[in-house]
Amino acid sequence: MAIELQELFAAQAKLDARIAHDHNVTYASTRDRRVMALIVEIGELANATRCFKYWSNKGSEEKEVVLDEYADGLHFFLSLGIDIKTSKNVYHITKHQDDLTKQFHLVYHNIDNFYKKQDDKSFIKAFQSFFNLLPLLGYRWNSLKNAYYKKLQVNYDRQNNNY
Repeated sequence: MAIELQELFAAQAKLDARIAHDHNVTYASTRDRRVMALIVEIGELANATRCFKYWSNKGSEEKEVVLDEYADGLHFFLSLGIDIKTSKNVYHITKHQDDLTKQFHLVYHNIDNFYKKQDDKSFIKAFQSFFNLLPLLGYRWNSLKNAYYKKLQVNYDRQNNNY
């Protein structure tokens, strides 16, 4: 199944433009902070899954919470892709780790490589590893896409309320 991102890149660009205008920032002036925000959001996603908490019998957060955290990560990936003018806007789920914790490690590793290189090739690899979390989380692209649009509205509401 193809994950087509043209529509989401366009929606994210509009939100980014609003934020840039309201907060007098640019992609260049916020790239380091957006990468940090992405890392934090991936951590919040991992925490919501509880996949690494070997000391606990408590299961994952509710589906809506996990999808919301994933959508937060997607927002920052899209924003960074726009920033670097990524060449790729269609992805497919590809080979992933056999364990969710290992896949999170791979996502972090690839985000770190992107941060060091800040090029399209390393961005695509990081974004791909993020999409490869989906089957391990047990979600389909349509669920994530819906979560993205729900969170997009929340983000606009926040801007409207001087967040």
